Amino acid sequence: MGERDPPPTQPIAVKVMSIGYCTGHQTGLVLCVPTSMYCTNIKDVDPVFHGAGAKPGLEIWCIEKLRLVPVPKSTIGKFYSGSAYVVLSTSVLKSGPTQHDIHYWLGNDANEVDSALASDKALELDEALGSCAVQYREVQGQETEKFLSYFKPCIIPAEGVYTSQQGTLNGDTYQVTLLTCKGDHVVHVKEVPFSRSSLNHNDVFILDTASKIYLFCGCNSSIQERAKALEVVQYIKENKHTGKCDVATIEDGKLVGDSDVGEFWSLFGGYAPIPRDSALSGPQHVDSPVILYWINLQGKLSQIGSESLDKDMLEKDKCYMLDCGAEVFVWMGRNTLITERKTSISAAEDFLRKQDRSNGTHLTFLTEGLETSIFKSYFNSWPQTVDTKLYDEGREKVAAIFKHQGYEVKELPEEDIQSYINCRGTLKVWRVDDHELFLIPASEQTKLYSGDCFIVQYTYPGNERDESLFYAWFGHGSVLEDRADAIFQMNAIVDSARGDPVMASFLFFLLQHLCSCSICCLDLANLMRQVEMGISWTEKDIPEFVKYFEAQVAQNKEPLQFFLIFQTLIVYKGGNSAGYKKFIAETGIDDDTYDEKKMALFRVQGTSPENMQAIQVDHVSSSLNSSYCYILQSENSVFTWIGNLTSSKDHDLLDRMIELINPAWQPVSVREGSEPDSFWSSLGGKTEYPREKEMKKFIEDPHLFKLICIEGDFKVKEIYSFSQDDLTTEDVLVLDCNKEIYVWIGRHSTIKSKQEAINLGLKFLQTDILEEQLSLESPIYVITEGHEPPFFTCFFEWDPSKANMHGNSFERKLATLKGKTSSGSAPSRNTLKSRSREATPDGLRSRSSSSNGWERRLSPASTISGSHLKFSDNHNVSSPTPVARKLFTESSPYQDSPIVESSFPSTNENSNQIDATETSANSLIYPYQRLTVSSPEPVSGIDVTKREAYLSEEEFAEKFGMPKGAFYKLPKWRQNKLKMTVGLF
Repeated sequence: MGERDPPPTQPIAVKVMSIGYCTGHQTGLVLCVPTSMYCTNIKDVDPVFHGAGAKPGLEIWCIEKLRLVPVPKSTIGKFYSGSAYVVLSTSVLKSGPTQHDIHYWLGNDANEVDSALASDKALELDEALGSCAVQYREVQGQETEKFLSYFKPCIIPAEGVYTSQQGTLNGDTYQVTLLTCKGDHVVHVKEVPFSRSSLNHNDVFILDTASKIYLFCGCNSSIQERAKALEVVQYIKENKHTGKCDVATIEDGKLVGDSDVGEFWSLFGGYAPIPRDSALSGPQHVDSPVILYWINLQGKLSQIGSESLDKDMLEKDKCYMLDCGAEVFVWMGRNTLITERKTSISAAEDFLRKQDRSNGTHLTFLTEGLETSIFKSYFNSWPQTVDTKLYDEGREKVAAIFKHQGYEVKELPEEDIQSYINCRGTLKVWRVDDHELFLIPASEQTKLYSGDCFIVQYTYPGNERDESLFYAWFGHGSVLEDRADAIFQMNAIVDSARGDPVMASFLFFLLQHLCSCSICCLDLANLMRQVEMGISWTEKDIPEFVKYFEAQVAQNKEPLQFFLIFQTLIVYKGGNSAGYKKFIAETGIDDDTYDEKKMALFRVQGTSPENMQAIQVDHVSSSLNSSYCYILQSENSVFTWIGNLTSSKDHDLLDRMIELINPAWQPVSVREGSEPDSFWSSLGGKTEYPREKEMKKFIEDPHLFKLICIEGDFKVKEIYSFSQDDLTTEDVLVLDCNKEIYVWIGRHSTIKSKQEAINLGLKFLQTDILEEQLSLESPIYVITEGHEPPFFTCFFEWDPSKANMHGNSFERKLATLKGKTSSGSAPSRNTLKSRSREATPDGLRSRSSSSNGWERRLSPASTISGSHLKFSDNHNVSSPTPVARKLFTESSPYQDSPIVESSFPSTNENSNQIDATETSANSLIYPYQRLTVSSPEPVSGIDVTKREAYLSEEEFAEKFGMPKGAFYKLPKWRQNKLKMTVGLF
């Protein structure tokens, strides 16, 4: 029995929120206090909870002889079905505060007294932590995925009760067991009777014997479930067999040709067919009405609402129960007493017992201010904004108390800005104008215009080869036709880039606020489809809702990585594209395109000389802000304005930016509050402007989600306590970092184009599953498996060798278990020494990785990035299912566009591409009627993105009015438009 480490006495920095109210909206105050003061000083708190939650990680207690005893760390993860436990999970968020989740786990054989005591102790622990935890009831075999994520790969409860004296059950001997495994990211493991009748075709089973572990995969089980079951096999092998036993996999329906098959069935008394109807198992989901109950002081439930619920129905001095069928919530107001909360919890548990609800009904207890996103989703309205004044006042009160007691109080320092890629690579910028791309000279490429659209290519040295990033940047005043063209130009460029470069898109910011409108998803899908097909938009073609919200779009939503690769960026007002000039001429808007002779006001922002921007804003005094420095360019003079809340670092950036915009300027420096009259007259007079310190939004912890799309039904499932192993090759996942999202595409997923991935990303932003007010302006990165950049892998404990594996997830896990590689006959990526080089119009090469002045910064979890694991062919020799081909497969028709070429051989035996130069020699010719999209007798086995290539020369010229050679010289967007008119796109 290991004792808890005593809490440290040295001061540590902790973030303090407003008194008695934890909501996740914290201020930037740091108090240096000893951790012995971390817990609330309550006389009635069990001494075993002293110091609980002071450190990140898991702490577990078990009920033994009607008292709570700590479980040693050496036995964490081992549960007994006859006992009841209290589990505390503590994590430190990036925003500063500590987050607590409390679970009380009830074994199937635990008695009622121990179960009730565990429930009370969980509430007591929450009280000791300041009522800042969410509580969950966990029932053996029906645990929440959040709980199971703490104990990967699984928990397998043992028979009997826990005893602290021995740490294990007396007489705990080895027994043959049959287990069933369900789940694709976390696994529910359940022991079933050791009988042939327990087997079915839908599930995965593990038969654990003294000398061998058998894995039986039902023919209808998923690849992911089989892979997760192998992790359980590995766990059993290491923990019950000390790593010394054989492992055999049994395929459902296979009867001969393998001695393991005969051994397996002999343990069941011989083979007999498994009935088909036995495959149907598990509870069927039934939609239940949502009912809200008030729980009075005596524990009586009174229904007060159903279906149409509002947050105002919840009063601070009362407790409520929300019955949602498969899950039940108990909401406890901040002003309720602990006795009232105990009564409410007991009432909810009694309610479930009396209704004979399934053990699978999850019960969650929430204190006001800690509502989960799922709970809030059942209400028609829930306040999305927080009054920061409330927290400022609370922070000041807390600071005063601690100062009075002699503790040091200081502001939280700003977090260092870090780039995970080499920011001294090669940058190229193209402006979109009238369906064409124009390369911006190197001396001007850090100057963008808010009325134009740009495509950015950044090439930087990785490990063993160059890597590329592509961005499409849209000024807030750019016209929709230019935006549509930019999307297509970038898509075609990325399609042509071998090695699967990372693509980021800012294209969605024109749809800002659509989530609050009554716009059907079909309209959005049609818009995106038009973009994908290359249809130019005109003003009359744009739906009314887009016109209305276009003017409300906010700029400045670029990700940090975008600014870091530019290092210095100046954004001017106005634009130079023909579309923009035409728009302002037709609408009568004044052309405010920047001119050195005109008046202009620039806001200077950034964190260092490697990350600084000057943004031209409206030249009026309301554009000022005390948190920034500004440059005012007037007809006769130039002023620099220094806000009262700025730092010396801001002043240094201001001086540097003056030199960049115009080295000849001799500015007059003025501080806020001492401006001359000429300064205000240049801005049209003095008016009010923001003078309070601009509070930076805290960095949110990332969340990983699995996207599930079945027959148009879009569902999102969160993966808790995620790791690299959760990047399953059959899945499409979204890493939500709040300010930006990453859509990760597994090689064996059904997604075949980057546009599909971006559409899924947009749907995710619209769904806003965590109700964190995601903006549709948020950048969307598309990441393909095996080509993860360092600024993605930094969110994981990254192991490059895992990204080097081939085959589906089951084959990979099996190869790992048996100590082999899963690359089949495909070459290892690490053996392919390959570099990419640009084939851009001016033929400039990227700098090497030894560029002077660069110090590589990698993921904090790993000294080896995954960026060098580039591999152009996704071979899969051993997989029984077809391998998803390269995400980006089409060749580019562009002659003047950025292209990344690889030194891989140009011929690819597995490629189904039809190059423009090969079409004339193509021996596969089909009639036009069978090649159309709507053909009643479509041709199978062709490249559907190149239907036109299968036409005969005569029929091609008849339909398109030109020979194939001329057609493939056209820009890609024009090819798509022509193909669409003849039904081949």
